[in-house]
This record gives sequence, C-alpha cells and structure tokens, in this order.
Amino acid sequence: MFDEIEFNKIKRLPPYVFAAVNELKMQQRYAGEDVIDFSMGNPDGDTPEHIVEKAVEVLKRSKVHRYSASKGIYKLREAICKWYDRKYGVILDPESEAIATIGSKEGYVHLVFAISDPGDLAIVPDPSYPIHTYGIVLCGGNVNRVPLSPEDGDFFGKLEKAIKESTPRPKYVVVNFPNNPTTACVELDFYEKLVALAKRERFYIISDIAYADISFGDYKTPSIMQIPGAKDVAVETFTLSKSYNMAGWRVGFVVGNKKLVGALAKIKSYFDYGMHTSLQVGAIEALNNGAEDVEKIRQMYEKRMHILCDSFNEAGWKIDKPKASMFAWAKIPEHLRHLGSLEFSKKLLLEANVAVSPGIGFGPYGDDYVRIAFIENEKRTRQAAKNIKEFLKNG
Repeated sequence: MFDEIEFNKIKRLPPYVFAAVNELKMQQRYAGEDVIDFSMGNPDGDTPEHIVEKAVEVLKRSKVHRYSASKGIYKLREAICKWYDRKYGVILDPESEAIATIGSKEGYVHLVFAISDPGDLAIVPDPSYPIHTYGIVLCGGNVNRVPLSPEDGDFFGKLEKAIKESTPRPKYVVVNFPNNPTTACVELDFYEKLVALAKRERFYIISDIAYADISFGDYKTPSIMQIPGAKDVAVETFTLSKSYNMAGWRVGFVVGNKKLVGALAKIKSYFDYGMHTSLQVGAIEALNNGAEDVEKIRQMYEKRMHILCDSFNEAGWKIDKPKASMFAWAKIPEHLRHLGSLEFSKKLLLEANVAVSPGIGFGPYGDDYVRIAFIENEKRTRQAAKNIKEFLKNG
C-alpha cells in the first residue's frame, strides 16, 4: 500500500553486509555446529562490581526516576573533564566543552545531524566504522573516502590531497585512531599537522578515540585535544563501552570545540532527556575510580591478542599484531583473496566454523581483509586456529 511514498534516506543506505554472515552464523548454530565467533566487537566481560553497586544504590532513590539532563548531569561532565586532565593533561570546561551522550554512536550521529546541511562534504577514511560514513549520508551529506591501509604510511598525505582537491570544500574531517577496523594508530604529530591543516583550509575535525584505553606494549593513544589550539577546530568522542565493559550502559562523551558541543547540546535538548541518572552516577564511579579495572581489561585484551595472532600465524594465516584496539585486521590468505571478503567469510564460517567480519562492510577499500575481534577465550581461540589450519590445508 502507498507504493508511491518512498523513504529516500533509507534508500541511500547500502545493504547491511554483516547481516549475510550473521544469518549464516545462526543457520550453523541451529544445525548444531559450534561456531567460534570473532565477528562482533561486543565486550564479553562483566561491568566492574563497584560501578554496578553505585548505580543500583542510586536507582533505589525515587527522585532519580524523573527526567534527567539531556547533556548529562554536571558531576558526570566534570568527571570526563577530570579524566582528560589526568590522562592527557588537557583542561576542559564541563559547562561548555563537554557533553554526555547515549553512547558515542548517538553522540556522533546527533552531532553530524546538528552541523550538516544537504550537500555538505565530509572526508572520511576508508575502511571506517560504518556510522562514520552513513551518519553523514543519512543527513543528506556527501562523503569523500580516503584510503587507509596499515601497509601505507602516508595517510596524512592522501588526506591533505583529498581536502585540497575536493569540491565543494569539506566542512569536516572524521578521524578514528586507534582505527576500527584497520587498527591503524597515529602519534601526536599527526594531530599537530591535522589541526594546522584545519585552520589553514577551514574545516572542523571529529576525532573518535573509542579504543584509546586498549593499547599494547609501549604504545599510548594520543588525543587531538593535547594539541594547543585543537579546541578551536575539533571535537573528540569517547565511550565507556570498551575499556570499562559497559557497552550496554550506553555512556559516551563529546568534548572540545564550544560551537560544536553547543550545537549538539541544542539538538539533544529536542531529541532526548539523556541517560537515566543512575547510569550517569555509575559512569562517574567508573571515570573517577575505575583505573585498576581498565588496566585489568587492557591486559586481558593484550593477552588475547598475542594468543590469537600467534596461534593463527602458526596455523598458516599471517596476521600482524596491532598496537591498539580489540581487533586484528587480517589480510585474506593470498590463494583465497580472489573470493573477496564476504565470500571468504562465508566459506570460513561454513568450512571452519569460525565467524569474522568481512572487510567490505567497512568500505570498498577493505575488501582484501577481514576484522577479527579479541572476544573469545584462550581455549576457543586455539580451537579456531586448529580449524583454520585444516581449512587452509583443504582450501
């Protein structure tokens, strides 16, 4: 009925590539197969008990069952500012330079909605987390994709070239380091050059550091906010989902440029009333007293990373160890690369009972790769390596 009524925003979205793998995964499980699932970056650990207890304590207070503040209660905004001061030596104003969001994804989408007009151009790395691209598309904007490869050390050069050659001029540039899915990382000098370029070419920067806490070895994730003058041109998003095991709590933040934070605050005041107050108080407890928990979780991911990369390498699938994030970005073995990432992922699932995310789901430049999440325990990871060894022998 009403076939003449169309939803053009939905039509602009591509088919959800990951759905094909998810459907096949469910079919395998219904058939009784034991699927070892590395496809989703869904933290599998419990939220630290002291954070849960604080939230439950507050939940029992009747007055917190009213509407909360859409931009987050002051104490939560103050806590994220103190976190930035401790971690990065950055001073932020909780009134005008920090806002709490219902997860960093909601914050990003509402920010893009607030600052985008139809026809605006954004520069986004490719591959990228899908919402970084399609949040812009849903707002009627256009995206210029800049290839990001772990094998290519000149991402900034390509980014600068794309900005200078783009018509119309880009309104903003989206960056995400440690990158999901490629695990690419940058040093502080990257942000120094990017901030200078933004001031020269007149565009805003949206930086996503969701995986900042999950770094390995000597690597420490920098923040764009460490660069003097960054707040003139940039905002940064962060989330408690990964390093605090709080994915279901939906707690995120946007900090930095007052104009962009203010635009987001105004949009959110129309769209939502923010998180339940008890969740916000739990988030305050996490930020103020969760450093030991974060370190334990970081160590767990580092251990899983070494086990997965070492065992898969021994099985015959060469996988480089990342500096940070909860993923490996694995190039498809050469003799199977012609399949493309979607068909390879299906074949791996059907023949080895191992589920991964096809790189094409993150953009066309990801089709030679798959993303593998560090979310299975040691026993199941080693079993996956055995399955893969047999798969490669027969493939």
